Amino acid sequence: MTKNKDIRGRLQLTLIATVFFGPLILAAWLYFSGQGLQPGGRANHGDLLEPIVRIGEVLPDSAINQHIDGAWLLVYENRGVCDEDCEHALYTLRQSRLMLGKSMDRLERVFLHGDTAPDTVFLADEHAGLITLRDSSFSELLHNKKPATQSAGGYYLVDPLGNLVMYFRPDIDPSDMVEDIKRLLKLSRIG
Repeated sequence: MTKNKDIRGRLQLTLIATVFFGPLILAAWLYFSGQGLQPGGRANHGDLLEPIVRIGEVLPDSAINQHIDGAWLLVYENRGVCDEDCEHALYTLRQSRLMLGKSMDRLERVFLHGDTAPDTVFLADEHAGLITLRDSSFSELLHNKKPATQSAGGYYLVDPLGNLVMYFRPDIDPSDMVEDIKRLLKLSRIG
């Protein structure tokens, strides 16, 4: 009988140890073996720009700094003449802001153009409220922060503190871009 009690006691001790140490051993194995649960896909459609750059610190004299005043900025950069692709990008910029619905007042649109001045009549008629800037230093910063694998002519998101946060490729579906922006606006306690 004592032999049965000893076996039962050891079995209970082993069971208690397994319940306590089992999850720890399993977690350590998953962590160190790389077999952990990996998410199936990306949650965002744009590219996070890391390391984060605070524009005011890097470019203290940039014209964009006067527009960083508690609002998110969605910036489209075009170094050349505003052709058909540029006009479509400005349309996407406008529609993306409208798709934010009641949150659209938290986002300002910025058109960063090159040496060729944009058609002011076209902009006034089609894109009221659009901020237009010519700032070669800011343009160069955006160009350098753009992911190397992405093509030029995309959209950049700047947070209300002046941090360059995200890049969206030029051919992105506006609803995908808006989905990312809505997520950030929802999580943000600023702007």
